[in-house]
Amino acid sequence: MTTFDDRERSYETKFAHDADLRFKAEARRNRLLGEWAAALLGKTGDEARTYALTVVTSDFEEPGEDDVFRKISGDLAGKADEATIRAKMAELRAEARRQVADEG
Repeated sequence: MTTFDDRERSYETKFAHDADLRFKAEARRNRLLGEWAAALLGKTGDEARTYALTVVTSDFEEPGEDDVFRKISGDLAGKADEATIRAKMAELRAEARRQVADEG
């Protein structure tokens, strides 16, 4: 193997690792967002956990986070406005990244 091949393999490994971390952080953000929304909806215990899971799975509808936003926005109509939801999504994205990085 040449140095170039080793470097290429190293970059590919790092890319795969970074993609895995991004996926985990987004899923964690969605779960945290679902828990936050569940609390606003008055859900607790298993009902809150189940709701949070529906938020996580809503992210598989299309690329990006608009599908998650639509889910939360529709469920929280009258309880939280768009700016509040977007701000919470950004806040929890940072928190999820910290949590995933601490676990790694």
